[in-house]
Amino acid sequence: MTSAVVDDAHAEVPLTLDEEAPRTLGLLDQGAFWANLGVSLLGFSGALFLLDPLGGKPLTFTAAVVAAVVGSLLGTAMVGLAAIPGTRTGRPAMVLLRGLFGARLSYVPTVLNIVQMLGWGAFELWVIANGAQALFGTAVPYAVWVLAAGALTIALTIRPLGALRLLRRYVTAGVVIAMIWLSVALFNQGPSVGGGSWDAFAPAVDYVIALSVSWVPMAADYARHSRSSGAAFTGVVAGYTIAQVACLALGIAALALVGNDGDKVWDPFVAAPLGVVFFGILVLREADQSFANVYSTTVSIQNLAPRWDRRVVSVVIGVLTTLIALFADVNSYGAFLSVIGAVFVPMFAVLVVDYFLLGGAARWNTAEDAPSRWLMVVPWILGFVAYWIVTSTPTVGWWDGIWTEVRLALGFVHQPWMNAALAAFLVAALATVAVSVPARRLRSRGRAA
Repeated sequence: MTSAVVDDAHAEVPLTLDEEAPRTLGLLDQGAFWANLGVSLLGFSGALFLLDPLGGKPLTFTAAVVAAVVGSLLGTAMVGLAAIPGTRTGRPAMVLLRGLFGARLSYVPTVLNIVQMLGWGAFELWVIANGAQALFGTAVPYAVWVLAAGALTIALTIRPLGALRLLRRYVTAGVVIAMIWLSVALFNQGPSVGGGSWDAFAPAVDYVIALSVSWVPMAADYARHSRSSGAAFTGVVAGYTIAQVACLALGIAALALVGNDGDKVWDPFVAAPLGVVFFGILVLREADQSFANVYSTTVSIQNLAPRWDRRVVSVVIGVLTTLIALFADVNSYGAFLSVIGAVFVPMFAVLVVDYFLLGGAARWNTAEDAPSRWLMVVPWILGFVAYWIVTSTPTVGWWDGIWTEVRLALGFVHQPWMNAALAAFLVAALATVAVSVPARRLRSRGRAA
């Protein structure tokens, strides 16, 4: 009995996909991990995208908080549902997509996920380095902080389950105390959060959904180590939603104190009583974000090369992410999130409908020779198109111009209540049913004949 407990307490992620994943993470582990991911220094500055997603049409504070709650619940519900197949099968996220698209076709979303995870990881290292400079000044160059954060990130990925247990035991309590302390300190200063309207409510919800749903392609990477599907789902929805809403609300307060200047959003935190200490905790905690992205990039690559040693891959990806962070353009952050939402929201819809509603769970094939399912690509693409037709969030000029022409050709007029993420989800979900049900009937008739 004692030996089993010790083994369970020190179980670690296998080095290749050929080995079985240990199931050691409970509800507290999952909840603490996702709560830590929900608090981000990037979220404080990103609150400006929530408050004024269209530029020049800011929301009221109440509208922004409601948008944060609605967007977080919708987004985390998607992440939580995406986690369940990982718990049931013990397979990481990109390997699960073999059951949806087939082994070969799963390489397409896998490559897209690798690209977005590299981008996220670079953003997080940028945040850590800038947060450190906000605390200690610029005497130590930005590049030095990036290299230090990259080294810490790589170290955490070598023993990922050990890193999660470390977060739950020691880091989460410090983050909770820091958030409470800084919230009291900032709101006591009476930030001016009045004015604005509800006009940009739908785009604000889109932004928060994208912020949350960006974790869909990695949810199963951690859920596969969960003791139950309930623990994985509840940990995601409860932990991440509470933390993200608190983070965004605090970010709005900080922005109000600096005239909505995103470049100065961290100044009120550092200037608060004991702000250096508590903001420092949040800066150090940011490493769990970069760790999660580098580790998930690693297991995504293992879908392409199942027998590569994850430790070696983690080191290579960590180094590459660090190099990208040295030259990252954070001004593309909002557009980056829109792309994530457009790609992965409809893909998730196809997965949910096929796995949970059309009986896919009973026949999910994650083998290396799983046959291609080209039909499933159709609803994914239709959902992607629906997102860009409905969205009103600006991204890149030439890309936005293409979709403006498409809207004109279709005679489509965007309405304030329209939400791009939900539109993409509904179109992809309905299209999945539309292409799957007739195909199943034809196969059934063929077998009967």
